[in-house]
Amino acid sequence: MLRSLRTASLGMSAQQTGVDNIANNLANANTTAFKRSTMVFHDLLYQNIQVAGSDSDGENAGPASLQLGHGAAAISTVRNHEQGGFVETGNSLDLAINGDGFFQVRTSDGEIAYTRDGTFTVNSEGMLVTQNGAEIEPDIAIPPESVEIFVNEQGMVSARLQGETAPVELGQIELARFFNPNGLRSLGGNMYEQTVASGDPEIGVGGEAGFGRIRQGFLESSNVDVVQEMVNLISAQRAYEINSKMVTTSEDMLQVTNNLKR
Repeated sequence: MLRSLRTASLGMSAQQTGVDNIANNLANANTTAFKRSTMVFHDLLYQNIQVAGSDSDGENAGPASLQLGHGAAAISTVRNHEQGGFVETGNSLDLAINGDGFFQVRTSDGEIAYTRDGTFTVNSEGMLVTQNGAEIEPDIAIPPESVEIFVNEQGMVSARLQGETAPVELGQIELARFFNPNGLRSLGGNMYEQTVASGDPEIGVGGEAGFGRIRQGFLESSNVDVVQEMVNLISAQRAYEINSKMVTTSEDMLQVTNNLKR
C-alpha cells in the first residue's frame, strides 16, 4: 500500500507538469510565431517479483512475469514546428517565413539565436533589430533618409531614399534551418539556440534549396489550437483526480490495517 501511495503521488506530479505545459501553450495562444509543445511521459522502473518461465526454485512456472511499476514521470517536451497562419499587418518591417527556416539574430552576449518572429524595427543607430533589441544577422542598416523599405521573397532588403526614384540594396537576410528543429533550446523572447541535438544550421536565402520564402507585411501567428489544448487540459485534470483518488484509497486501506490490532 505504501507503494501505491508513492506511485499515485508520482502520477499526480507528472500530470501537474503536463498541466503546466498546457498553461504555457494557452498563455502564448496570441504570441507571434509561438510553437506549441507536447509533454512526453514514460513509465518508471519495474520490480520483477516473478520472472517468466521460472519459480522461486528456478523450476518451470508460468509464461508471464509478475512485475510492479513505480508510476510515471515527464521526460521531455516536444515542440511542434508546424507553421502558423499569416496575419497581414501592412508594416514594411514585419516579415514572415512561408516555409522552412529561421531568422538569425545576435543576442546581447554576441551569440547567434534563431527566431520565426519577424516583428522587426529600427534602433537608434539605424540597425534592423527585433523588438528585444537583438540585431539581425548579418547586419542590415536602414539609412535615415529612407522613404520606403522593400524586402523581396529571397530576403534582399532595399530602400528608396528621399529624392531618389530607384531603390538601393541594403543587405541580404539569410535564413537558417536545422535537420532536427525539435532539438533547439528555447531562450524565451521567441528565440531559440542550437544544441548538439539540433545539429549545426544550414544557411541559405529564401526560396532556395528548400528554404521558405519571405513575405513582407505579414506576421506568423501562434500554432496553438485552443480547443485541442482545452481537451488536453480536461484529460490531464481527470488523470490528476484519479491519482488523487488512489492516494485517498491507499490511505483508507492503511487505516483499516492499522485498526486490525485494536
